[in-house]
Amino acid sequence: MPPSSFCRPYNAAMADADLYLGLISGTSADGIDAAIVRFDDAHRPALVFGGTYGWDPALRARLVALGQEDARLGLDDFGELDVAVGRAFADAALHALADAGIATGAVAAIGSHGQTLRHRPRGRRGDGELPFTLQIGDPGTIAERTGIATVADFRRRDVAAGGHGAPLLPALHAALLHDAGEDRAVLNLGGIANLTLLPARGAVRGFDTGPANGLMDAWCLAHTGEAFDRDGAFARSGRADDDLLARLLDEPWFDLPPPKSTGRDQFHVEWVRDHLAGDLAPCDVQATLLALTVRTVTAALGATQASTRRVIACGGGVHNPALMEALGDALSASLAGCVLDSSAAHGLDPDHVESMGFAWLAHAHVHGLPGNLPDVTGAAGPRVLGGLYPA
Repeated sequence: MPPSSFCRPYNAAMADADLYLGLISGTSADGIDAAIVRFDDAHRPALVFGGTYGWDPALRARLVALGQEDARLGLDDFGELDVAVGRAFADAALHALADAGIATGAVAAIGSHGQTLRHRPRGRRGDGELPFTLQIGDPGTIAERTGIATVADFRRRDVAAGGHGAPLLPALHAALLHDAGEDRAVLNLGGIANLTLLPARGAVRGFDTGPANGLMDAWCLAHTGEAFDRDGAFARSGRADDDLLARLLDEPWFDLPPPKSTGRDQFHVEWVRDHLAGDLAPCDVQATLLALTVRTVTAALGATQASTRRVIACGGGVHNPALMEALGDALSASLAGCVLDSSAAHGLDPDHVESMGFAWLAHAHVHGLPGNLPDVTGAAGPRVLGGLYPA
């Protein structure tokens, strides 16, 4: 990450500009994605620049460990970690602006998702406990360090209104990828997989389907030392185990109807180990985890929009050819010839659709526009999301 000397002069107020900068580090915490987005007078977004900036390895390892169900963190450690993540996000924003050759004063606001530590929209066990969602990455630190007004903490208002606080990007997907001539779905293959349903006519819907890269990355790291399964080679070297797959699919969460969402605190490597039996080779487990993603995505789409003719994929999983080939085959077989595309085929960089989304949410906040879709999240109504931290 850029050193602290990378800080820029403080802006006196929010710029009167059409550029916004979105930041997100997803469930896999494999990098901080930054997108600089221009909006026209009709609030339509266009990507100006996208980049991904690496975490300090020790900080990333700590964040990944804290995503586990049984992780614990003292209050002092939590406060320091919140600031450390905020500094990393701020430096990623400054680095993106430098790489793009854009001055800080040209940016109206930063939209920062932060790093999710816990996501419990139905409480810890769903039995009447208080719902919450927790993202860290102090937005005050981001605003101070960059000199750019920062909008952050987008999920909590939707959860307060009875929603899941996720997924938050179906409205953007609809604006960019809806087609009146065919039923479509957008599939984000991040640490967690989620679907946005875009019928040719009718309401937009969306929900998480279960694990994607998060489990495969964690298992790969534990058994190969590599942070992710490059080209799906580790999974290809093994064979999916039907018995393990059946045990994983027996997880009750998969049977819940939408709206629903999940995270690393539910689907983590210990969850996988709890389902192991016998002496499976690590590569066979990796192949089974890939099959789990394929099976849960395909089943969820078949149950909610079986008329889908095109699935448009984005997120890091797009770069795993083993996953994309298996998904393409499964979707074509189960949904009468449904086609799987990368969002790149539709003019959208698959690595920056999500970071574009948080620029879009910051733009919506600044203009007083709701950022959620109640049909997607289950919230009581449309809400302006996030809080503003002025520069």
